[in-house]
Parts: sequence; structure tokens; C-alpha cells
Amino acid sequence: MKRWKAWFLTLIFLAALCPLPAKASIAWGDRGTDVTRIQQRLRQYGYMDAPADGIFGKATYDAVVWFQRKNGLKADGVVGPATAAALGVTLNSSTETVSYHESEMYTLARLVHAEARGEPYLGKVAVAAVVLNRVRSAYFPNTISGVIYQAGAFDCVADGQINLTPDSDAIRAARDAMNGWDPTGGCIYYYNPSTATSAWIWSREVRLTIGAHSFAV
Repeated sequence: MKRWKAWFLTLIFLAALCPLPAKASIAWGDRGTDVTRIQQRLRQYGYMDAPADGIFGKATYDAVVWFQRKNGLKADGVVGPATAAALGVTLNSSTETVSYHESEMYTLARLVHAEARGEPYLGKVAVAAVVLNRVRSAYFPNTISGVIYQAGAFDCVADGQINLTPDSDAIRAARDAMNGWDPTGGCIYYYNPSTATSAWIWSREVRLTIGAHSFAV
């Protein structure tokens, strides 16, 4: 009996040290805090009007599919690692947190490559810095992927160029910006005066110009 009790207590101890991993994906029928966070992001980015009730039903499914289609992801209605990273949601797992951080850096590099190909290196860093400045602003989503995938924020998301493979300069520029280099001095907008069609963007205060882009607040 004593041996059995010792063996049983050992199993409990090992279970405490090695908890079951978090669910790798969230889909129709799931409930809980992960679902609530997903719904909150979908509402924040304008893809969902229904309340964030923590229940993955038709409204959430439709919103996820819409988000995936608009952002070049597999439109299966399942929030796996790629969709979670794009939404700026970390599913409950310590290992997910690490990969999510790397995903954010790579997503930023893709944005730089899509938006600033052909620009001087300083301009590439400046584009990345604008994204990070938006993350710190109360008027924008508070994650890199949230800022980039916010509905209507960047043309390269709408036309699919966000999915191009970033080159080494884009990756280095993203890292430099994440390490604190901000050539713009806090700007939260940029645009190309030769191609900009929005009357509103012309109303912003331009602080500097790098290459073809004007950077503004």
C-alpha cells in the first residue's frame, strides 16, 4: 500500500511539473477566454459586430473567415497559430508566446518589404517605426499584427503584397526598429505624395520626407 501511495504521489507531482499543452487551435463550438480574446480582436478590427461572449458560434466563424480571406490566410474558420498571430492573440501556452513574438517580427518585416521596396534603408526602418509608434498609441491596436491587419490600414494587405517573402534588408530594418531606432521621431502616418488619393492624409502634419514617403503625425 505504501508503495502504491508513493507511486501515485509521484504521478501527481510529475503532472504538476508537466501540464497538458494548450489547445493548438480554436474552432466552432469552443468556449472560454481564448475565444473571448479572439472575438475582442475581431470586433476591434471591424470584422465582427456580435458581442464577445466567449462562445465560438456562427458569428465568430463568419468573422474569422472574413478576416482570413481579407488577409491572405487559409479561410477555414479555424484560429490556428497563423491566424492567432495575425489577430495579435496568444493562445494559452508559454511556447506559443515565443513563436508569436518571432511571428510579429517577421510580419513587420513583410510589411516593410511590401511598403518600402526600393526605398533607402533609412526609409525602411522609418516605415517599421511608424507601425511600432501606432502600437504605442491609444488610437491604434496594441500589437504589431493588430496594427498591420487593421481593416483599411495598409494597401499592401488589401492587394496581397503583405504575403511576399521579405528580403534581408526588410528583416534587418524590422529588427532595428524593434530595438528602438525611430528615424521619424514619433510619426504615426506615412504616404507617398505622388500616389496618395486620400484627401484626409494630406491634412496631417508632415515632419520629414525619406525617399518617396512623407512621414506625418
